[in-house]
Amino acid sequence: MKSKSGDRTAGDLLLDMRDIRIEGFSDDVWHPIIKGVDLKLHRGEVMGLIGESGAGKSTLGKAAMGYAQPGCRITDGTIMFDGMDLRSKNDAELRKLHGSRIAYVAQSAAASFNPAHRLIDQCVEATVDHGLRPADEAKADARELFAALQLPDPNNIGDRYPHQVSGGQLQRAMTAMAMSSRPDLIIFDEPTTALDVTTQVEVLAAMRDIVEQFHTAAIYITHDLAVVAQMADVIKVLRYGETVEDAPARKMLEKPEMPYTKSLWAVRSLEKPQETSEDIILRVNGVDASYGGTIKVLENVTIDIPRGSTVAVVGESGSGKSTTARVITGLLPPMKGDVLFNDEPLPLALKDRTKDQLRRIQMIYQMADTAMNPKHTVRDIIGRPLEFYLGLSGKKLDERVSELLKMIELDDSFMERLPSELSGGQKQRICIARALAADPELIICDEVTSALDQIVQEGILKLLLRLQKEFNITYLFITHDIATVKAISDQIVVMFQGRVVEQGMKDDILSPPHPDYTQLLLSSVPEMDPDWLTQLLESRSETGGMSASGN
Repeated sequence: MKSKSGDRTAGDLLLDMRDIRIEGFSDDVWHPIIKGVDLKLHRGEVMGLIGESGAGKSTLGKAAMGYAQPGCRITDGTIMFDGMDLRSKNDAELRKLHGSRIAYVAQSAAASFNPAHRLIDQCVEATVDHGLRPADEAKADARELFAALQLPDPNNIGDRYPHQVSGGQLQRAMTAMAMSSRPDLIIFDEPTTALDVTTQVEVLAAMRDIVEQFHTAAIYITHDLAVVAQMADVIKVLRYGETVEDAPARKMLEKPEMPYTKSLWAVRSLEKPQETSEDIILRVNGVDASYGGTIKVLENVTIDIPRGSTVAVVGESGSGKSTTARVITGLLPPMKGDVLFNDEPLPLALKDRTKDQLRRIQMIYQMADTAMNPKHTVRDIIGRPLEFYLGLSGKKLDERVSELLKMIELDDSFMERLPSELSGGQKQRICIARALAADPELIICDEVTSALDQIVQEGILKLLLRLQKEFNITYLFITHDIATVKAISDQIVVMFQGRVVEQGMKDDILSPPHPDYTQLLLSSVPEMDPDWLTQLLESRSETGGMSASGN
């Protein structure tokens, strides 16, 4: 394994973007999004593009392809790709470049693949359509890429459909799709944001190796500074559509110059002191569960959740975290065991629970985008549980919606907005308000900060902690982010392959010695050291360390 080459040798200039200006259309007016940004990228070089939500990272990354998404337009500047002016190209000419010489890897592989087609057919489609290889040859090459990306059973995994592989496997398949044509440039747009830490390590290593192997230039868009430290040769920091700072990765990581960059580096300072309680609000007792078959996805799961505390459930994809939440909410009745709420057994199936039992346990989902009806206003979204559970209507409903908006640090001007008119952080705040509207005792938070940048994450976590203190709310917090666990939890439950590996107070679980799997999780949390990934992989190779290769 090569060192993450802040040490890679860059080749000739491949991409030269100068004075790029991009506008977006909203409220019947064109607004500036990118305000005169320059970007240079050489062959074989990886640029980390970082900044908080709304900085313009993805907009600038897509502009590197000569593309402006619907509702946006490139108004000024030059985009020179290998001597070609992309702004002078028509749509047909750009399509010849996209998927052949320029490729794009999206944040959500699950939303990017067609569920009705096999993986290998989709991975070679652009290569075959562009006439770069015949189908048989392209598929043989794709299988070699699957092997290079350490996908299991590389000769046959391409015959599966997207829903038949894990999130980490699908993300690597998307990287194989991008690499199939051997492009000169790849845009990676937050490709590991939604992955657990053990899967993220494997995906990062695979992406880095494949880029180095083929001397491909890449723009790696992310809000995770520790991730960009493993991937980038140079880093560009954006804010409000303008360049704040750019420099070689090692230099910027060691000594950022601008105050804003320093604030990004220092943002994860939140850590809740743990609190103990013997008052158990919810007990999951000896639960086995299956999705309609004989294979157990949960086995003998027992978890105690004290009132007014936060219990974090951690583990890699497929460990049973979200399945446990489905059992608690009644969405998946267990095969064995029971769920006690305030010492009373809950009906196992959702349909058998009373309205009051439903009201007392609410859930906030990972993807706020898909958790809200895009055609409903904020008033409708928050007002629905007020009407359903509490019987409010008219003026009283509007007054309560206004109170809930204030609780989540928004104002009445948001009432008539649609989800499309909200930022990522604002959408998640609305989902929090919707859960609060039912006046619950327990809220299950399922990866609620994983898709948000670190500054917005910090704001959401502080909001949840304040609401917990004010209303004595209990949280079951499902996450793969150990920094989030440190920030918000009192107790930790570690899950692996449907079983509870370890549970206890936060300080005890995070202090060595650890069971093997807990050690794997903790050691997989990226650090702000460009050599961290290389050293970790070398260490695991030498010790034959445990792997999460099933993801």
